[in-house]
Amino acid sequence: MTGLLRSTGSQIIRILSDAGETLTLTLRATKELKAAPRKFSVIIGLMFQYGVRSLHVTSVVGLFTGMIFSLQTGLELAKLGQEGSIGTLVAVVMCREMGPFITGLILAACVGSAIAAELATMKVSEEIDALEVMSIRPERFLVMPRLVAVAIITPLITILTNLIGILGGAVVAKTQLGVSYQRYFHSSIEALRDLDEMFNLPKDLYTGLIKSVVFGVLIAAIGCGQGLRARGGALGVGRATRLSVVNAFLLIIVTSYVLTAIFYRAN
Repeated sequence: MTGLLRSTGSQIIRILSDAGETLTLTLRATKELKAAPRKFSVIIGLMFQYGVRSLHVTSVVGLFTGMIFSLQTGLELAKLGQEGSIGTLVAVVMCREMGPFITGLILAACVGSAIAAELATMKVSEEIDALEVMSIRPERFLVMPRLVAVAIITPLITILTNLIGILGGAVVAKTQLGVSYQRYFHSSIEALRDLDEMFNLPKDLYTGLIKSVVFGVLIAAIGCGQGLRARGGALGVGRATRLSVVNAFLLIIVTSYVLTAIFYRAN
């Protein structure tokens, strides 16, 4: 029992220590945002590398997410004679929750792991130490551009995922439920047309985009943090990559719930 408690305690301390180091790294990188204009070409290159090469995965997942939700929900609505409202449900669910959520998970697996592996390889090969010897701060040279790039591409890919998911739902609504495209898209547009009093924007749209930006920051921060803490050669690189994906998944799930609870409170 004593050994179990000691092991659990050391594990908790390690997790909290890693979280603190990642937060500190993120804050230091945020202070370097003033140098972002000078890193414009680097940021654009990273956006292409991380974003464009992830589009095929997010597009396929977004398409079938919309199709599955449309089919499963539409079948139940058809029992009540309300299949015509399926466009409303698909549009709201994709924009409010599923679009940013699945985009965040896919980018955590594709982009977060790539960032962690790249920086971990540099760390174990002592390239990071060489940069520090030359008075080049990793926060400015490595972390800040990746933080900005992922924070920008995540909402952009989320918008595409939303659109593809809604289109996939339209195909299923037409072919499986007999709902015309005109009726489907009319209900979808009407569902997203209501403006929020605070920002004068559709609430389901801007809350989903805010979530995606937060997810992007989390993905980049965790990937950079795990990469820069890597130790032990190739084994350390693999461990950093695995932990970056696992931790990003967990934080995205928890953060998604917290943000939803903040934006949508029962009266």
